[in-house]
Amino acid sequence: MKSKILALKKNEEFKNLLKDKKISNKYVTIFFGVLNKKDEKKLNISFVTKKKIGNAVNRNKIKRRLKNIMNDACKETSINLKYSYLVIAKPTMLNNEFKKIKETLFQEFNKIKKWIFLRTLWSNLLKFTNFL
Repeated sequence: MKSKILALKKNEEFKNLLKDKKISNKYVTIFFGVLNKKDEKKLNISFVTKKKIGNAVNRNKIKRRLKNIMNDACKETSINLKYSYLVIAKPTMLNNEFKKIKETLFQEFNKIKKWIFLRTLWSNLLKFTNFL
């Protein structure tokens, strides 16, 4: 099932995500966190390419690649829809193969999935110990 992808729109949403958790690799930096007033049935994700990467054609090419990868990731892996994501592309993404970039991003989203799982497990454990 393909989930609908929504872009972040408000400046404060971007600022809040930049303060949250961050994972980085040689192609992208991914910021993720929980935003207030978010629809949990849709994936909130935005793709940012800096002007240092190149002209508009190159930046749009990178954004198209990232959107395509995210559509595949929604189909193949379970991405937590409670979280919002901000993906900032790096210049190395322009000259590498799509397949390599896709594999690396899938690995990063699996790391994020594990981190979210451990965080919820830890918070549930703390609630349980406080209950006792």
